[in-house]
Amino acid sequence: MSIINEYLHLSEFKEIVFNNKNIELSDNLLHRVEASFNFLEKFSKNKIIYGVNTGFGPMAQYRIKDEDRLQLQYNLIRSHSSGTGKPLNSVCVKAAMLARLNTLSLGNSGVHPSVIHLMKEFINKDITPLIFEHGGVGASGDLVQLAHLALTLIGEGEVFYKGERRNTKEIFETENLQPITVAIREGLALMNGTSVMTGIGIVNIHQSEKLLNWSVKCSCAINEIVQAYDDHLSAELNNTKHHFGQQEIAKKMRGNLEDSKLVRKREDHLYNGTNQEDVFKEKVQEYYSLRCVPQILGPVLDTIKNTAMVLENEINSANDNPIVDVKNQQVYHGGNFHGDYIALEMDKLKLVITKLTMLAERQLNYLLNSKINEILPPFVNLGTLGFNFGMQGVQFTATSTTAECQTLSTSMYIHSIPNNNDNQDIVSMGTNAAVITGKVIENAFEVLAIELITIVQAIDALEQKELVSSVTKKMYDEVRSIIPTFKQDQVMYPFVQKVKEYLMDN
Repeated sequence: MSIINEYLHLSEFKEIVFNNKNIELSDNLLHRVEASFNFLEKFSKNKIIYGVNTGFGPMAQYRIKDEDRLQLQYNLIRSHSSGTGKPLNSVCVKAAMLARLNTLSLGNSGVHPSVIHLMKEFINKDITPLIFEHGGVGASGDLVQLAHLALTLIGEGEVFYKGERRNTKEIFETENLQPITVAIREGLALMNGTSVMTGIGIVNIHQSEKLLNWSVKCSCAINEIVQAYDDHLSAELNNTKHHFGQQEIAKKMRGNLEDSKLVRKREDHLYNGTNQEDVFKEKVQEYYSLRCVPQILGPVLDTIKNTAMVLENEINSANDNPIVDVKNQQVYHGGNFHGDYIALEMDKLKLVITKLTMLAERQLNYLLNSKINEILPPFVNLGTLGFNFGMQGVQFTATSTTAECQTLSTSMYIHSIPNNNDNQDIVSMGTNAAVITGKVIENAFEVLAIELITIVQAIDALEQKELVSSVTKKMYDEVRSIIPTFKQDQVMYPFVQKVKEYLMDN
């Protein structure tokens, strides 16, 4: 059980979302929410407050009659439940709900306490609102996507429950739940924020951390396969560059290769004064995709860490409008719903994951091209050359998927399109950025799956499985449990999918 209180750390957030840890609301949190609601209820009388007694967006110039104020919130939720495209996966929606719950629990939103209680029940009972990928421009928050969340909280719309898409009303009856109390501005408070892009962003970070770990392991294995010299991983070399990521990747690779019998010391072969060749048969130094791994993956690590920090800040921030300040007895109007912080971080994240994918594709090509590696059969073909094809077919998939990542990495952060009668004249497109980054990440797992199958085939081709490091051997054994060594051609897509799932789950 995780108790939500003052500050939600990203590690706690992940435990709830990815490990299905139930949540409980602290007394301090509930007091904070109730105090915020009570203050706004009193403060809003005889005052003009956006979204309480005015219309929305460019319609804010119109006063809403007292008797219509609650219906206004329902109108907002229903009219903006207009998303299209594929439904977001359940993990992303759960992350979005938790992010929204946390920001509304800060006491800056003036929502009725029933909102917090029902969202807690949704999370603990694994009830997932139907939210679509398309709809948000990420400036007045994730308006459309969060409207779909709000729609289920008022007992309407659809949810996913025990693997089935069901009417929300049916699930309320099954689980004995009651819709939220709409009292002041619950519709606007639920919708006017960055929680969907942030929730998806945290899922993206979680998966990116896995990708980076696998990329390091694959890079180590390839250095073993070619019996590379190890000085390009040395602390002495990498510490001459003052970047945390580079130093950390090099350190990780040294640890992974610590017990390898294949990587070589330069001083044993080229610094001993005995070599008299005019043209060296063996490479003095490796291709960049093998030798420059710390310099390439270092920025990936640094970007992941920085993005994680921004996301943690966002889930612990008030990001709706207006902002309720109980301490100073005031309500402030502004733009905390604007998603530029998340949009920029998602663009940066998809750029570095695309670069990671490009590294994997180049390493794959190195293994498959016998003319450049000079130690493996073409396409790591363990069968009859000309008659069998080895990994030739799946290379096309890796290449085309990498190309798609490159195209998808065009920035959303700078791709603002004014809308809402030009009230929203510059927007973040943060939700689009987060969704597209998720696609790039999934693509990366596919390319790495193909690379990893090729790596284990290469280890078998060179009979190195007893010489590789313990880290590489463990990876080899686990992949071989999915796809045994093969010489004859076989249908590859089921194996690629299974290895992809293995990478995503570990």
